[in-house]
Amino acid sequence: MAAEPRKKSAESPRILIVDDDPGQRSLLNSFLRSQKFETVLADSGTTALETLRAGKFDMMISDVRMPGLTGLETLRQARKEHATLPVLLVTAFTDVRDAVAAMRDGAVNYLSKPIDLDELLANVRQAIGISQTAPTIYDDEKKLPDYVVARSPLMQAIFHDASLIAPSETRVLISGESGVGKEILADVIHAWSLRANGPLVKINCAAIPETLLESELFGHEKGAFTGASSTRIGRFEEADGGTIFLDEIAEMSPPLQAKLLRVTQGGKFQRIGSNREVNTNARILAASNRVLEDEVKAGRFREDLFYRLNVVELNIPPLRERREDILPLAAKFIDELTKGRARFSETVAACLENYVWPGNVRELRNAMERAALLSRSELILMEHLPTRMRSGAEQPVPREAGDREKLDEIERLAIMQALRQHDSNRTETAKALGISRRALIYKLQKWRELGYSVE
Repeated sequence: MAAEPRKKSAESPRILIVDDDPGQRSLLNSFLRSQKFETVLADSGTTALETLRAGKFDMMISDVRMPGLTGLETLRQARKEHATLPVLLVTAFTDVRDAVAAMRDGAVNYLSKPIDLDELLANVRQAIGISQTAPTIYDDEKKLPDYVVARSPLMQAIFHDASLIAPSETRVLISGESGVGKEILADVIHAWSLRANGPLVKINCAAIPETLLESELFGHEKGAFTGASSTRIGRFEEADGGTIFLDEIAEMSPPLQAKLLRVTQGGKFQRIGSNREVNTNARILAASNRVLEDEVKAGRFREDLFYRLNVVELNIPPLRERREDILPLAAKFIDELTKGRARFSETVAACLENYVWPGNVRELRNAMERAALLSRSELILMEHLPTRMRSGAEQPVPREAGDREKLDEIERLAIMQALRQHDSNRTETAKALGISRRALIYKLQKWRELGYSVE
């Protein structure tokens, strides 16, 4: 007899996760289990159908593009035997025709990668019949390392997401402007992962000449090229069993992108000058200060590699969007540099808070190093700050409550108009406004608490 979705009980809802990508399966498994769902994994459509016949499930989440049976074909077959089973399809390729076909064949919704965990959870709860007001479960909340400052709600949310993603084996793309702290986030993800006792290998793709980068990543055999006097293992071999952090990934040339794609697909590569395949079990964290989607459209970055790296994306907002972090960061830096002997004057503190920080946290640290060197007392004064910061401080800033309220209202109306123009799609709205999705959600939550309608 065909299995049907079981009736709701006190038991945890049971979800079948179907994806040929181990990293994607690991992400969904780790996150949904953290929310107290029971999960079963399948690596193909065929395995999924066999699993459905063998047990009872409340929902199935399936990738669309898989070898053998695709997600759409798996959906159609599942519908014949399990007519009421909710099915959520996920894909890296936002194909409108596939979306229409999926909804016609009975999918409850169609999500695109990289998966937004909040959106995923909302869809799962809706499909299974759990109240959307039910609290998100954070049993595995982790303590931030002492070297991390995250006072702002935006950064606290980023690190919370990192705590959910870290225990999985999934690849992560960390995006954000130069100097926002992408390497720090990579450090934390590794420290919170099951690979924490393994190596964390870092490589800046922009800092190594193109002719040397391939050897740096994959190694070479003795005599492979002029100057190769001995065999050298590459960073991927060095990172086996741990994590490799590829910073400024957009700087990698197309030929190297093709070789990296092969590593992401099967963990295999060849040293320069060798025909022997080498295996690596390194988890890949990649980072870029460019918008990789734009690089793909411009033909500078491979689309297939983009989707392989971008299983989940963490976007770090610029310092100007998280002003609650400015003074705590500045105080941390100045304490380290002066061994706790210096403090800020009120004028300096106000200047630090109001400056736009185009260089983000890196610029802030540099400014504190300068101030620590120039200050001969325990007080950091305006004259110890860089000229560009002092010039900015001379510009009038709205201080009166009425002025600030007017600016807040203008911002709220602009964002609400953008939401209407994009049919309340928060991801598209954030892109149009040039802010992170997390920043948009934070603003909407703040306005909702103040009593505004934000739907």
